[in-house]
Amino acid sequence: MELYKENQLKIYNSLTKQKEIFKPITEGHVGMYVCGPTVYSNVHLGNVRTFMFFDMAYRYLLHLGYKVRYVRNITDAGHLENDADVGEDKISKKARLEQIEPMEVVQRYTVDFHKVLETFNFLPPSIEPTATGHIIEQIELVQMIIDNGLAYESNRSVYFDVHKYNETKNYGVLSNRQLDDLIHNTRTLDGQSDKKNPQDFALWKKAEDQHIMRWPSPWGEGFPGWHLECTAMSTKYLGDNFDIHGGGMDLKFPHHECEIAQCEAAKGTSPVNYWMHSNMLHLNGQRMSKSTGNTVNPHELLSGENKFFSKAYSPSVIRFFTAQSSYRSILDLTDDGLLASEKGFNKLMEAVNSLKSIKAEKISTVDIIEWKNNCYAAMNDDFNSPILIAHLFDAVKIINQLKEGKASLNELDLAEFISTINAFVFDVLGLKNETESSNSDKLTGVVEMLIQMRKEARENKDWALSDKIRDELLALGIQLKDGREGTTYSIN
Repeated sequence: MELYKENQLKIYNSLTKQKEIFKPITEGHVGMYVCGPTVYSNVHLGNVRTFMFFDMAYRYLLHLGYKVRYVRNITDAGHLENDADVGEDKISKKARLEQIEPMEVVQRYTVDFHKVLETFNFLPPSIEPTATGHIIEQIELVQMIIDNGLAYESNRSVYFDVHKYNETKNYGVLSNRQLDDLIHNTRTLDGQSDKKNPQDFALWKKAEDQHIMRWPSPWGEGFPGWHLECTAMSTKYLGDNFDIHGGGMDLKFPHHECEIAQCEAAKGTSPVNYWMHSNMLHLNGQRMSKSTGNTVNPHELLSGENKFFSKAYSPSVIRFFTAQSSYRSILDLTDDGLLASEKGFNKLMEAVNSLKSIKAEKISTVDIIEWKNNCYAAMNDDFNSPILIAHLFDAVKIINQLKEGKASLNELDLAEFISTINAFVFDVLGLKNETESSNSDKLTGVVEMLIQMRKEARENKDWALSDKIRDELLALGIQLKDGREGTTYSIN
């Protein structure tokens, strides 16, 4: 269904600093690029928060009937320490410390990244390109910028000429920074002598002798600049001008600012119509930091093996907790907050599960259309999931009234009500009905225990008990199958 035709979605555009009606370049189609991880370590929980929001946005766009090409990259080269133009490549450093190949580092942490996102029930992107897979495109882009007079070669590296670019364009249009202020606040650092100005940034870096990851180029062996990679991959798959570019607030400057400048310099066009940035994740009121020990990773949060939280929390409870705050607000992760979210999530799931037992009546005493419109209005207002959740709890009240006979819905309204709840809870918010999966796990445990009891009965030649277990399970629709590898079962 093309629901986008009857829903006016508004997006807060970081470029214009206001909410704007979303008008895709091509009707019915959306191109969205989100900066992915640099795979040199386990994925940070703050990054998961960012990806979780854009997963929800992706889900809602799909729900509205858009055909979405969602591109989320993997940075597997070129990202230097401290996001700078000097220092060691993060992946190369990890490889050197562990005495393994850089691509072993990439593989290990890419697999971990995918496992974490799968645990949290993320939809995979349409395309997941890697920086190392697009070296040719990056070299071509550098050459275009040089040809247009906005980059220069120095000591076999290539730098973007920020001052020359700023003569006709605005370097700072996204982050609202002025070049004069950047000049005033820039310290002269060792290793920047190749640059005309400290504000210039690397498009291509010469590989020193100790640098492991290197590729041939017209300027000598080297590697691409971090900012360049996203420009090359986003425009290759979405075009020189596309709809949405997302990422964390920490990427707005310099990363996204440089992306805009590179596109303008190479192709004379601003690359993105709607820039979206998610805010930071804090832990107990403070920014997460490895140096202070105020940090927890996704595995620790899910397992409960950490010093900050009283118990383990399920993936859906964490998703639910995240969705209770606007993506543009700082999210403070606390034990009290997660405990409250767990109670709310369980209450919502209990209500959803009880929908199966509610029967339609002849007349409706509840205005389902108004409630449904409120749900869409919330998500159409810059993906306002906290307000959507408030309306879902309005639905919980309606469900309780239906169960108690204090309200009624006719057959059409009941079907519409159930369909809408399921769409927003499962398809859009991406929650899983963990009560059902928990019951399934319990059933598995019970059946396996009975299989073991039957095995012991057979070993003791207690054929009567063995047959009784088999027959009574069969009566419940669970068929045991004895084979060479042991006993398995199927549910009919």
